[in-house]
Amino acid sequence: MIPIWVPFDAVVAIHRALVQEHGGLIGPPRPDSLGAALARPRQLHHYAKPKPSLPRLAAAYGFALARGHCFADGNKRVALAIIDVFLQLNGSELAASEPDAVVTLQALAAGELSEDELTDWIAANLQPLGEQP
Repeated sequence: MIPIWVPFDAVVAIHRALVQEHGGLIGPPRPDSLGAALARPRQLHHYAKPKPSLPRLAAAYGFALARGHCFADGNKRVALAIIDVFLQLNGSELAASEPDAVVTLQALAAGELSEDELTDWIAANLQPLGEQP
């Protein structure tokens, strides 16, 4: 199965909406950093043997966006949003509580949580799209 990827323009639009809703610096993305972040899960899918799981690909998005400084502000917020958007595009969703998600993304951005640990957290909080927790 080939995953449905999150397009560059969608990430920029989601970031803009999050900053407008929650505050922060509005500005253009750093295109090279954002392009590299969005390429990370695709490259992982293409080259990894065996093929990575959906949580692993979502973690690649989250890790690259939270740590890549793709935007002047709101990198953790957009990382969490894109993790969930990617999962939803592919038939699942994140069922973590908001406080748990905030703590997890803060730890990720601070370098206290690895990409593998993020994968485990996503897998533990994954549910089929539309299912009640």
